[in-house]
Amino acid sequence: MYLAIRELRFAKIRYSLIACILLLIAFLVLFVTGLAQGLAFDNAASIQKMDASHFIMEKDANHRFTRSVLNNQSLIEAGSIAGQENVQPLSLRMTTVTAEGTNLKTDVTLLGLRPDGWLMPKVVEGKAISSQGMGQVLVDCKLKDSGIRIGTVIVDQASGLKWTVGGFVSHESFSHTPAVILSEYDYHQFQVKSAPRTGAEEAANETRYNAIAVKVNEKQSEQLATLLPNAQIVTKADAVSAIPGYKEEQGSLLMMIIFLFIISSFVLSVFFYVITIQKSSQFGILKAIGTRSSYLIRSIAIQILLLSTTSLIVSVLIVRLVEAILPSGMPFQLHMSSVALTSGAFIAMSLAGSLFSVWKVTRIDALNAIGRSAA
Repeated sequence: MYLAIRELRFAKIRYSLIACILLLIAFLVLFVTGLAQGLAFDNAASIQKMDASHFIMEKDANHRFTRSVLNNQSLIEAGSIAGQENVQPLSLRMTTVTAEGTNLKTDVTLLGLRPDGWLMPKVVEGKAISSQGMGQVLVDCKLKDSGIRIGTVIVDQASGLKWTVGGFVSHESFSHTPAVILSEYDYHQFQVKSAPRTGAEEAANETRYNAIAVKVNEKQSEQLATLLPNAQIVTKADAVSAIPGYKEEQGSLLMMIIFLFIISSFVLSVFFYVITIQKSSQFGILKAIGTRSSYLIRSIAIQILLLSTTSLIVSVLIVRLVEAILPSGMPFQLHMSSVALTSGAFIAMSLAGSLFSVWKVTRIDALNAIGRSAA
């Protein structure tokens, strides 16, 4: 510890430059991590926030809500296993709406939910919709940026139906589009209006859902799979991963984070390896007077820990400052658990990058190093 701190104090400029590079790399890693988590949440916020353990979908839907169609009989059968209080229908459709009197089009996701069910999100402004409140909808707060307010009438482009905004909900989105939440009745009317002419009569006579949200344990999920041979029981994680573009988006960002870790390891390795070569004669003299290689190795490890830890603390503070000034519409989330995990991985990669320096220290010959210093 003594040698490591004395050297850091002696060569302030050299180690300050290394610390600045580590700070920039750590900031970039944390920022991309926050962006990846923010995009993941924005892509599937409505599904992730639902208090459901599994979703029942059509067998050939490939875990995708938009490809699945279930009837009311499936809902009744699911309730016989899970209990009617643990079963909720879920309808979902992506569409385009405009505020009445304007030409501004906005892509949204319509969610058909039971107003008194446990899938219904908390209202942050305005009032909740009820089964009797036909034509009233809840919308995500992001739609405020499009000029939509409580009392605004929005018009669906596909069906021509009009709904009045009764309240706002927070962080409700699907596939990066804000959610518009309808009651079961209003969503059924939307299904009838938007159905092709040949299927309009069938749609009017039968209520259909995209999925059924259930709260069950593993044993009950197996029973549901046996009872519903034409459906599949999908976990929430699998349902989220099947959202179009979710895995591809997260895979690309994860690859960026991995490469940033690898780059930081190489950068640190090169810096400390060069510095170790420059100090070969000093290390040789220390060895000649009886200093053990383990002590020198600990000194290098302490230097790396001090530099990487300091850089991480400063980078976390900068990331939090940047997060505070980012626009509300930018998807960015960085939880403390992610900060801890990323910081631990960063320090581990930094220590791994010092292995070249450690190897060089162990191979320094005291007599040769002293001879080069004397020459």
